Amino acid sequence: MEEYRRLKEETRRYPIGLTVIDKKLHISVIGANNTCSLALFWTDGQEPDLKIPMDPEEREGDVWNLTVEGRWPRKTMYCLEMDGVLKADPCGRQFTGWERWGDPENIEHIMKSPLYGEPFDWEGDKCPQTPMHETIIYRCHMRGMTCHRSSGVRNKGTFRALAEKIPYIKELGATAVELMPVNEFREIVVQESEWNPKGARKPQPTGRLNYWGYTGGYYYGPKASYSSGQKKRPVYEMKTLVKALHRQGMELIIELYFSGNESPAMVLDIVRFWVKEYHVDGVHLVGYAPTELIGKDPYLRRTKLFSTSWSKTEGTKDKHLAEYNDGFLTDMRRVLKGDEDQIRPLIFRIGHNPRGFGVVNYMAHTNGFTMMDMVSFDRKHNEANKEDNRDGSDYNYSWNCGYEGISKKKKLLEIRQKQIRNAMVLLFLSQGTPLMLAGDEFGNSKSGNNNAYCQDNDMSWLNWNQQKTNRDIWEFAKFIINFRKNHPVFHMEEEPLNMDYLACGHPDVSFHGEKAWRPEYENFRRQLGVLYCGEYGKKEDGSPDDYFYVMYNMHWEPHEFGPPSPPKGCRWHVAVDTSLSRINGFYRPGEEPPVEDQRRYTVDGRTAVVLIGKPWDTGKSKGQRRT
Repeated sequence: MEEYRRLKEETRRYPIGLTVIDKKLHISVIGANNTCSLALFWTDGQEPDLKIPMDPEEREGDVWNLTVEGRWPRKTMYCLEMDGVLKADPCGRQFTGWERWGDPENIEHIMKSPLYGEPFDWEGDKCPQTPMHETIIYRCHMRGMTCHRSSGVRNKGTFRALAEKIPYIKELGATAVELMPVNEFREIVVQESEWNPKGARKPQPTGRLNYWGYTGGYYYGPKASYSSGQKKRPVYEMKTLVKALHRQGMELIIELYFSGNESPAMVLDIVRFWVKEYHVDGVHLVGYAPTELIGKDPYLRRTKLFSTSWSKTEGTKDKHLAEYNDGFLTDMRRVLKGDEDQIRPLIFRIGHNPRGFGVVNYMAHTNGFTMMDMVSFDRKHNEANKEDNRDGSDYNYSWNCGYEGISKKKKLLEIRQKQIRNAMVLLFLSQGTPLMLAGDEFGNSKSGNNNAYCQDNDMSWLNWNQQKTNRDIWEFAKFIINFRKNHPVFHMEEEPLNMDYLACGHPDVSFHGEKAWRPEYENFRRQLGVLYCGEYGKKEDGSPDDYFYVMYNMHWEPHEFGPPSPPKGCRWHVAVDTSLSRINGFYRPGEEPPVEDQRRYTVDGRTAVVLIGKPWDTGKSKGQRRT
């Protein structure tokens, strides 16, 4: 047993959790229990080698404090004993006991934390700080991203495996990766929420897994089972992943779920911790979080913060706060499938980019249909969850294109791929910050399951073979993402005013019907034209952007549009026409053919078309698009 000395005069000077400085060890623990001790282990046993009781006189409110000085072996582990029960430190920085994902035996293990942290060299790492209007998010699950046998990486389902996919994500065009919860949580679902190893009845696993991670957990440590090899090093691998992303100019956003049992001060401390300790660039707050407190925190002033809303918080000019909810998904899916009375919602979502706040847009998200399922199923199919298909939302705003489920019929596949192209145009040509759900870029399906929270299998894992079989979808996704990035009129810093405030002869953005300058709002209308004035978008070299005219026809019948006149000396050329399957819906930059009749353009049913204004002598040898 090691010698130690209490230092009472040192208490209450450290943050919640464990702090070790040289020989001094301080711990502050939140607990409304009667007794609390620090349990130290020098071996792998289940019983501590040393227990140091905490003095009730040194307790402040429900916070127990202990400061001791002594010599401890480098591999010392610790946990807490509260009212005679060994428990993990809720503020532990790393844990042993749950290293094997999905192993039912995990519930029998006492979770311990290392006394000493592992040093890490950040090598001058700096956050890219990509502005919100230039950010493109790629959202994924740590395991689901690489667990499938087709992923082509080593150490599947881990931080290292995701690092191997960074070149792929960058090639796609994303600037940030958003990860579902990566803090330590118990994925084994049991019948009892608590278990006393000193004699209480052993909990029984239900056979389900909490695959997504939306549960109260241990917020200060990365998940051990997401690290690779025999010797788990989750802290090192998580930091290495962040550093690798930053070297490629990409950001990392983590999702933190709070159950509502955490105090506001603790939630704020957790968010600060991940930003400072792991250099994360953003935090998506899910569940119950004190958004007003977090949104006003000066330490987080340069950090991207996402929440359902920031109604009680004042925004900032650089927009580090962003609204993150299903509003865009709901409205734009109704537009996509041709519902009535959707022109005004379409106009709103295209330009929505409120002053002081960012807004995150997506057509598909974890909780709901993927993009492929959005065009393949009218109803949810959650039978595999074994809840009699009662779980998950009944409102998917989807259309199966005439047949329920996966099909190999060529005509059906063509209309579904066109609808996916339409969805991507709606997403990436809208002013907010776009988010792509991992796998949507190559037609990933969950077989109609819109609530795959417990599916740790091929249903949730990305099948990378689809990148080849659905190559057309992948190529269009890559094109439209980079099309957005190359043209600033589609991602302005502020919401368009629909006014000519530069006195250049055109509003920044204007809306039209089938006839130019005559928008039509009747409930039966499903057609909209949008003119983007290039003078309001400056490229990196300071030159103005191009003029664009985007025509949306979400009716199932063709409609003839009368485009407004392009700028002087220019004519309209076709950049995108989602109905043209032979070219996969788009022309590469420099190959856009001119429109034969500059005053009329027939847009096929359920089609989006993007015209670009180019000088008269451009594209004469490329052929002309017939209307």
